Amino acid sequence: MKMIIGGRPCDAKDGAKVEVLNPADGKRVDTVPVATEADVKRAVAAARRAQPKWAAVPVYKRAEIMMKFVELVERDKAKLARTLSRETGKPITEAIAEIANIPVAFKGFSERAKHLYGEIIPGAQEPGQEPNTLLVKREPAGVVLAIIPFNFPCDLFDQKVAPALLAGNSVIVKPSTDNPLTLCMLTALLCEAGVTPGAASVLTGPGSTVGNWLSTNPGIDVITMTGSTEVGIQTARNAADHLARVTLELGGNDAFIVCDDADIDLAVEEMIWGRFYNAGQVCCASKRFLVDKKVKKEFEDKAVKRIKKIKVGDPSKKETQLACLISEAAAKKVEEQVNLTVEQGGKILLGGTRRKAFYKPTVITDIPASADVAKDMEIFGPVVSIIPFDGVDEAVEIANASIFGLCGCVFSRDQKKAFDVAARLECGGAVINGASFFRSFEMPFGGYKFSGYGNEGVSSTFDEVTRTKTVVLKGITL
Repeated sequence: MKMIIGGRPCDAKDGAKVEVLNPADGKRVDTVPVATEADVKRAVAAARRAQPKWAAVPVYKRAEIMMKFVELVERDKAKLARTLSRETGKPITEAIAEIANIPVAFKGFSERAKHLYGEIIPGAQEPGQEPNTLLVKREPAGVVLAIIPFNFPCDLFDQKVAPALLAGNSVIVKPSTDNPLTLCMLTALLCEAGVTPGAASVLTGPGSTVGNWLSTNPGIDVITMTGSTEVGIQTARNAADHLARVTLELGGNDAFIVCDDADIDLAVEEMIWGRFYNAGQVCCASKRFLVDKKVKKEFEDKAVKRIKKIKVGDPSKKETQLACLISEAAAKKVEEQVNLTVEQGGKILLGGTRRKAFYKPTVITDIPASADVAKDMEIFGPVVSIIPFDGVDEAVEIANASIFGLCGCVFSRDQKKAFDVAARLECGGAVINGASFFRSFEMPFGGYKFSGYGNEGVSSTFDEVTRTKTVVLKGITL
């Protein structure tokens, strides 16, 4: 598969390529180019040339082009889902669902784009300004770099690319090296739909080189990135040198608080959804299971019983509910983290073993609040880490002790108690009686602390990818 620069498929200038492997069986799915620094400069230059032309396209017409893109996705949805499943290792049912999200997102952002009205500020609102009228409007920021991780490439393509293009920006997509194929296909479909050549590009290759060249390029005006906190901090440093605006959605270690009056059956079902979807490789997945000591045994017993029913297997099979991680290296990291948690006092109730890129569904209990996983160690895999607490105040204290603050959740039949806990959690999103793995396209989504800054969603992303201009009508009273 090829990159896209200037609206055309292309190889790297030096012809270098890298294999994309299916993590479930290690077989080659395809190859992609490894972009050179010259390729990066060419893509940025093409994006800057195309941006004014694309911005000149009326908003309604941009929305029509996005709807044409949605039609093309519908045409190719089976191929897109198969490719996503093969290169990512996620169950085919989850891949189908992710592709099905594309029309939802693009329609939502298109509707919002057509209602981004300006504002009139009458001079009479302020002493001495009576003769003047201020017209406030939004303009595209310029060239947007969208850095997209491996876990939900299409969902995050939706969140970043749709609003950026609809606002009149050019976009350069930088996918993960592990699974760039589906995003290359989607970018090609944008071009086929009628996006101005050069306004939508995709560059493949390692983040350490290609991503770094892009984020340090002064031709980039906005960087929207989802990924690790370490890479996010470096990206922000790179952007600071040329004052590019940055939106960061980074790591998380979400607390899943089970109070003594919780509906345990509900909590267990939400645990299945909130921890094992995509093999636990979710930024806002529930990762720290804080359970009141009074109900800990009941929660453990029901959790283990329910987890044993999960069908683990080949991601290409429709009956598979849990498959492999993105790579064997990722599974090895989870293995190391589980072993460390046991060394620090945890006790394995279920699982705890690895086979290549597959890691068995695992439950660890009796983890002390001093353990790494109880604070800042994010386990990106199918592991339930149970940390007992005595009273709601202690639960909130443990939850807020982390450097992360993406999302969190609380289970209680007492709505007043649940609202109180939700209000006290230091995170960007709090779910009551549901797992923290919750993200609609309409809602603003973002984190506190080391989980990043800025928000994405139909209601908020346009603020991140546009600039505000005030036109002063001096001496004119409307």
